[in-house]
Amino acid sequence: MGLLLEGKRAFVSGGTRGIGAAICEVFAREGADVAFNFHSRPDLADEVRGRIEAHGRKALSFQTSVTDRYGMKHIAREILDAWGPINILVNNAAVNKADNFATTTDRSWDWVVETNVGSLFAVTKPFYKQMIRQKEGHILNITSVGAIRSLPTSVHYATSKAAMIGFTKCLSREAANFGISVNAIAAGIFDTDLGNTLPGRLLQMHEFWVSKGRLGKPSELAETAAFMCSDRNSFMNGEIVIVDGGAVT
Repeated sequence: MGLLLEGKRAFVSGGTRGIGAAICEVFAREGADVAFNFHSRPDLADEVRGRIEAHGRKALSFQTSVTDRYGMKHIAREILDAWGPINILVNNAAVNKADNFATTTDRSWDWVVETNVGSLFAVTKPFYKQMIRQKEGHILNITSVGAIRSLPTSVHYATSKAAMIGFTKCLSREAANFGISVNAIAAGIFDTDLGNTLPGRLLQMHEFWVSKGRLGKPSELAETAAFMCSDRNSFMNGEIVIVDGGAVT
């Protein structure tokens, strides 16, 4: 069998760090041209583009916020002009802040919810419209087990990730009419900048909590993402796949 994503064109939000960077590299290894956006650190964007191109694939990067609706429309048009329509969209970008609900400020709540939920509209809509015209595509949303289980994470983060599950399930039914699948991965705790913002006591307990006994590697989630966005995954739609190392429920 050939590469999972041979000839595909993907856009990954938040592609310079952790899970996003790993998805960009694995997708390129599996045959996709990959574009991504980032908020800061152009040096990291250069590194990720280099990894994509090392696999013989094309790469584009854009320093644009995932909450910038005009900017995301511009990115979608620019990629369309350069490569043609996107086949794969991965909504990966997210933020978190260690907060107790009683002391969460208005600013902190708005920042987390607007970034993690507002970006779903800003990023998805322009690429979704391209997919509708082509009558094919895969959308993958990276949510969290914190949206499903009672974990000691921040309430605003868990709320935003639960909203992503509702977004996935509802959009999947509409999108199926156009040959588009919409699924999500509920990620456990991975060795990323975001994962390491969790309370220290939770990270210490993690090796006992999951059967694998360690943090996940971003590349491990990226391997699952590649299959879920491939045409070999032809009958899954509206599903939330948990990748968490076998956590006790």
